[in-house]
Amino acid sequence: LKALGVETLYFNPIFEAAENHRYGTADYDRIDPMLGCNEDFSRLCDEAHKRGMRVMLDGVFNHTGFVSRYFNGDGFYPDVGACQSWDSPYRSWFQFIRWPDQYESWWGIYSLPAVNESDPGYRRFIFGDEDSVVRRWLRAGADGWRLDVADELPDDFVAGIHAAARAEKPSAVVIGEVWEDGSTKVAYGVRRKHILGGHCDGLMNYPLRSAILSYFSGGKAEDFVSGMETIREKYPPFAFYSAMNSLGTHDTPRILTALVDDFDGSREEKARRHLSRNQLEVARDRLMMASFLQYTLPGCPSLYYADETCMEGYKDPFNRRTYPWGREDTEILGHFRCLGKLRTQNIALRLGDIRFTVASDRHLAYTRSAQGQTLSIYVNRSGDAWDIPTGRVTFGKNIDTISPDRLTLGPRGFCVMEA
Repeated sequence: LKALGVETLYFNPIFEAAENHRYGTADYDRIDPMLGCNEDFSRLCDEAHKRGMRVMLDGVFNHTGFVSRYFNGDGFYPDVGACQSWDSPYRSWFQFIRWPDQYESWWGIYSLPAVNESDPGYRRFIFGDEDSVVRRWLRAGADGWRLDVADELPDDFVAGIHAAARAEKPSAVVIGEVWEDGSTKVAYGVRRKHILGGHCDGLMNYPLRSAILSYFSGGKAEDFVSGMETIREKYPPFAFYSAMNSLGTHDTPRILTALVDDFDGSREEKARRHLSRNQLEVARDRLMMASFLQYTLPGCPSLYYADETCMEGYKDPFNRRTYPWGREDTEILGHFRCLGKLRTQNIALRLGDIRFTVASDRHLAYTRSAQGQTLSIYVNRSGDAWDIPTGRVTFGKNIDTISPDRLTLGPRGFCVMEA
């Protein structure tokens, strides 16, 4: 991870839960024993901090698990759960239509009973008390929270989480899961205040992923630039530069697959289907270009485990296969290591402004500038050579020198040069 330039470890849920994805929390106070114990988590945070890395947890506060201390739908836990007694201390946490067997749940999934975020007791438990979930795990070593389905949480609930996190650890960050433009989104009849209201420090940048996929599926460079400029126009600088720029997540198909194959067959077909040799060759080229954009555009590149090894797969559960130890695509892995190093060593890529200089047909170019450093960035999505101005190239692919003042960027080539 250090060799990849990773500076933050973002974990999907790690608290005790019945499902392997752990988005139905059973016990917010305990690390799932399949992963280790609470002390193991604190030791991991200590070791990460020694290496200059921070740790961000996944906060799933919109719902719990049917199998949990709080709902206890199957009676597994010794606690008196909400569906076992009207007098349970957890009963008011949930929204029963007809107690005990009809209740609100996340997207109608019975195993994920929705919580009542307005309940004072639940609020104290999650963020209100000094020993609340948000504060306790920051104290244990975490450095921030990513909020699952942030736009399904009330604004004042998100604001409470943010305030509690900062009270416990002034440097803590709160990132919201929002799939659309987070500055203008209306959810459940309310215009959300995630970033314009200062409730989140940044959002997951799914609009960037959509724009990159569209561009490498034949879209125009002009449309890509328009999408990027719209985000910059609407997001305040703190959110623009802290956005999680991901090409793949646990909720999307693997980026390698998404770049060439939108097959939508049955689960059985998806389990057996793999990219052909020709598809894989095209996908690898596109992945290298797409990740180059991801690492050189403003925001924080977020790498979903094993995307750097050329792993393929359709949407959940096929995007969650185990890391291919010993079977990594070493060329792609080396590419991502170089990207991580490039970003680490160049302040312009971390903090610099952006100015698009070319957006024509299948050619894209822009500059990043900060603290006296200016970098020129070029991407040639076409199958033909592209003559570009010369400079000192610090990273790239498919580059040829043709004269003292011109370079040729070959088909599917890209480069970074110092101005």
